Amino acid sequence: MFHNTRTGLDLLMHEEFVRLRNKRIGLITNHTGLAYSGISGIDILHQAADLELKCLFSPEHGVRGELDEKVLDGRDTHTGLPVYSLYGERNHPTAAQLQGLDLLIYDIQDIGCRFYTYISTLGLCLETAAKFKIPFMVLDRPNPINGITVEGPLADSDKLSFTSFHTIPIRHGMTAGELAMMFNAERKIHADLEIVKLDGWFRSTYWDSTGLTWINPSPNMRSMTQALLYPGIGLLETTNVSVGRGCDTPFEIIGAPFIDERTLSLHLNEMNLPGVRFIPIKFKPKSSTHAGEVCGGVNILIDRRDRFIPVLTGLSIAEALFHIYPDKWEIEAFGRLLVHANTFKRLKNGNPARSIVSSFGEEISEFQKRSKPYLLY
Repeated sequence: MFHNTRTGLDLLMHEEFVRLRNKRIGLITNHTGLAYSGISGIDILHQAADLELKCLFSPEHGVRGELDEKVLDGRDTHTGLPVYSLYGERNHPTAAQLQGLDLLIYDIQDIGCRFYTYISTLGLCLETAAKFKIPFMVLDRPNPINGITVEGPLADSDKLSFTSFHTIPIRHGMTAGELAMMFNAERKIHADLEIVKLDGWFRSTYWDSTGLTWINPSPNMRSMTQALLYPGIGLLETTNVSVGRGCDTPFEIIGAPFIDERTLSLHLNEMNLPGVRFIPIKFKPKSSTHAGEVCGGVNILIDRRDRFIPVLTGLSIAEALFHIYPDKWEIEAFGRLLVHANTFKRLKNGNPARSIVSSFGEEISEFQKRSKPYLLY
């Protein structure tokens, strides 16, 4: 079913920015912070009357979304506003950068996966706002891969990091606003937090039913299909296989020079994973892992979105690689985004991915009880 979704930014505009009147604002955003009209929230707030947009804070990939490297401080070319990086020398605002601000606003499109770093930026900025007693506002946006389905193990509490900010599953099924409320309560941040809710978004909705324009949240996240694959395929990219970075369809292909594409595709298709098929391919990435090398591998084709389970798919590919190429695939690096010691141990012991995934049920059920008080839709 098609919905005419409006974001938190659109609601602020509809209200004529009454909540922001006479405020000096720092905006944590990037190129995804667009109004329904397609105009950047940076430009809208910069031009709005009765408020002052003082500075911008940039997450990974830069404030205009063009970087795949460390982000530097600078000035926004469109508005001339100072831009402070949250992905480089530091990952949260400093006291000097917050000087004179009345409000911090967060407006970034997430993709629904724990190790996508925008939600870590959200959490760290929320903590900093609380420390300096600056109110914090989240302009909510949809979870593009729906707000119902929860998958994967919860991060181990002793392994939290910038790619694993909180003890949530890999596919968390929450919006940024909901996550902010959870972080604030569970981590006892005690920030003065306000969420500007979405209008016309339902938990079962995928991005392609919102009516909103797809904007690549990062240079290698180019479609909703890739966002749906990412919670599973993204797990593999810390290892010595290419996940298609430097190719036209990142996260839709995986491969390496040591992989025979027919052997791997046959093995994966024989697993009968729900909602997905594997096509043997050869490809040569232009950048990142195995840049300039011919890789054998598979094209991952989702043929039934309603049945597809990304984390099961990613763990099953890991199972297959470990089984077929035990001396060539670097399994030790697989735990870096998984951050779940028991799953990693069972995978190394040769346990089938299906049995590992079926053991997540209790953890997921507990998480769904934990998250319920923070669900807004």
